Amino acid sequence: MGRPLIALIGALSLVGAMTAYVLYASWQQPLKLQPEGAVLTIRPGESLHHVLRGLANQGWITRARWVGVIAQGFGLDKQIKAGEFFIESQMTVSELLMRLAKGEVLQYSVTLPEGITLREALSLLHGHDKLTQTAPAALALSLREMSAGADTAEGWFLPETWSFTAGDRDVDILMRSHDAMQRLLAQLWAERDLRMPLQSPYEALTLASIVEKETGVPDERQQIAGVFLRRLAKGMRLQTDPTVIYGLGDQYDGNLRRVHLRDRTNIYNTYAISGLPPTPIALPGEAALRAVFSPDRSDTLYFVAKGDGTHAFSQSLAEHEQAVRRYQLSRRADYQSSPQAPSPQH
Repeated sequence: MGRPLIALIGALSLVGAMTAYVLYASWQQPLKLQPEGAVLTIRPGESLHHVLRGLANQGWITRARWVGVIAQGFGLDKQIKAGEFFIESQMTVSELLMRLAKGEVLQYSVTLPEGITLREALSLLHGHDKLTQTAPAALALSLREMSAGADTAEGWFLPETWSFTAGDRDVDILMRSHDAMQRLLAQLWAERDLRMPLQSPYEALTLASIVEKETGVPDERQQIAGVFLRRLAKGMRLQTDPTVIYGLGDQYDGNLRRVHLRDRTNIYNTYAISGLPPTPIALPGEAALRAVFSPDRSDTLYFVAKGDGTHAFSQSLAEHEQAVRRYQLSRRADYQSSPQAPSPQH
């Protein structure tokens, strides 16, 4: 073998070794980020070439072309997912691209608290800057579909903390919440005591929303549910303030007056109407729903707020009136009925 050929082979070997080193160094290079890391957004349809060029322009990586060659060799150029990704400062380029290929997108969450109204739930969803807000007409159509054509979808959404990724829609959260409520309610209804004075799952949902609004102390849910179920069974009016307040809507100024309790034009006024109001008045949580299907078995028919968030329960009207005199006519300075139901007497 002549010296020129040996020299050529040596040169090629050196070039190959240098190329291999450059490829390896490019693939394993650490990202140049601030210690706190950064969020990388990949738009739908964005190519790997465009992503790498953007990283290079931001100064995160060098030798973007070499990185692209290796990524293409691994087939990662066809696996990159769209979304938001959190990138740690200590990551290498290879770790970054594997994260993009696996679709390990950032997760956000929004909490729908128990006892809020659908209107308040929508306000919470629309206040999250990572959720896409549906146009009013399309949103109204979706809500109507979820309520099976009813005038309102109030109550039909299970309050929980819901996770999502950037770009998800408010309707996506509502549909998941609605499906969860439907499944839970169907299960509880199938297992119900057939003697309960409720004619449909919707009536159970409506009563659970009232229990939710009346309950200040979680341990009292079953007692409150029991009171309302026994009143329904006996044909007694529910006489619960939260329904009146819901019916007043924006007219309610924080002060429930006697004229409100006598108003027969308010179809949610359970002081004037018999039975349940026409719709739920809030989004009841799972605990309130379970309380309706598993109430306490006492004989109480009345309750009144004691001023510390709890209630005094009574079996007879005479006992109830005595409790009212004790807890209502001489209210303590720090009186509170409950966190959700501002009015105490029932």
